[in-house]
Amino acid sequence: MRLSELAAHLNVPAPTEHPEVTGVTHNAEWAQPGFAFVAIRGAKFDGHDFIEKARERGAVAVLGEGLPDGVNSPLPYLRVVSARAALADAAAALAGHPSQALRVVGVTGTDGKTTTSWITRHLLRAAGLRTGLLSTVGYELPDGELRHFPAHFTTPEAPQVQATLADMVRAGADAAVLEASSHALALERVRGVNWDVAVWTHLSSEHLDFHGTLENYCADKRRLIEAAPFAVLNVDDPWTAQLRGVAPLETTYSAEGQHADWRATEIEERSTGLHFHVISPLGEFDANLPMIGRFNVANALAALAASAHLGAGWEALAGGLASFRGVPGRMELVPDGRGRRVVVDFAHTPASLEKALGTLRTTTPGRLIVVLGSAGGPRDPGKRAPLGEVATRLADHAVFTEEDCRDTPLADILSEMERGAREAGRANFESVPDRRAAIRHATALAQPGDTVLLAGKGPEDTLERAHETLPWNETQEALDALKLI
Repeated sequence: MRLSELAAHLNVPAPTEHPEVTGVTHNAEWAQPGFAFVAIRGAKFDGHDFIEKARERGAVAVLGEGLPDGVNSPLPYLRVVSARAALADAAAALAGHPSQALRVVGVTGTDGKTTTSWITRHLLRAAGLRTGLLSTVGYELPDGELRHFPAHFTTPEAPQVQATLADMVRAGADAAVLEASSHALALERVRGVNWDVAVWTHLSSEHLDFHGTLENYCADKRRLIEAAPFAVLNVDDPWTAQLRGVAPLETTYSAEGQHADWRATEIEERSTGLHFHVISPLGEFDANLPMIGRFNVANALAALAASAHLGAGWEALAGGLASFRGVPGRMELVPDGRGRRVVVDFAHTPASLEKALGTLRTTTPGRLIVVLGSAGGPRDPGKRAPLGEVATRLADHAVFTEEDCRDTPLADILSEMERGAREAGRANFESVPDRRAAIRHATALAQPGDTVLLAGKGPEDTLERAHETLPWNETQEALDALKLI
């Protein structure tokens, strides 16, 4: 695309020079030959200070909100109203506006985004739609293989979002499900996505260091509802009252018995998962969801409503829920078939571990065993002793082990976790330094009716030690351990 064409897409005057533009980025280190560099003024840095670096790496043009006094650009400069909006609009244009070729579901809310996104993607596939996924856990093309962005793309920016959508289109996708975080919405990372459905889970206090107030936080998330022609709204959330009527069309859901289009009744939590009755515009049907935690009923209802809007029938929806394997590393049930239960979860803080163990306790008829470690380096060493206390207080037995110890001696980490348990008067623990050995030891201890929680690693695909980084798949480690019993 010539720079003059890009200028037309951005609705700004064309420069006198018209180089070919092949990509766009706001990070000078990521610039490649033919890229346009977007100079964003941030809280700490001004992108205009990195124009020369971008030029050295092959950038052919700069987009910005105006050159600072005394600064000249060695490259053609397009002045835009909003640099972040221009980054997103340029990325969509250069990618060929891929979302226009897809049915796109966006999911936002404080909690439940990831689970709701994964259930929705699974239900759409069960209904015959080749569906891609972009979530915090990773992204999938219609082939179902979970992929991860390179480490330097900690949070996908607009160019990565649009490139991923374009990959989905090339892979033959019919639909896509995207998590839309408040940061992604506020910072225009998902601007240029052509939404078909917007799903609202619920709102609670979070990220106020960025948004300032809960009202601002809500307003940024509301942007997804404003951008979509159809909204799926949770009437159990008080903030939903501010969202009614925002989208041209809407449907509602409730897992707490309130009047809504989609409702769940007769909810039961069993060792095999959640069982409930669905009342919906499609009719009534029984649902079985092999997940843990009553809160996941609401996530399932949201996914059912979104998938139904895209054409899924109740048979596909009911069958899809029953075959859902869970979100990798998020209270993921690992099949055993012999009366034991192994669960993989990302819980790695005292609060999240307490929530995970508390949830599992309610559906575990036998003993609750937990395997956990704590990260090394400067990453909050003060949580190690509290982790030991929580694990031994809420589980019948705890196995302390490694979890990305990095440059911190593993013995020191284990000692701190043991100290937390001992100071709480607990002796129901042991340390097995090698994580694979710890998992196999814990599963060997389990009897029918017992639950083993593997906490801390979740969906991560590496295990970091002092002098090596190993490929890692916690779910596969659990499956391998179960096969040995």
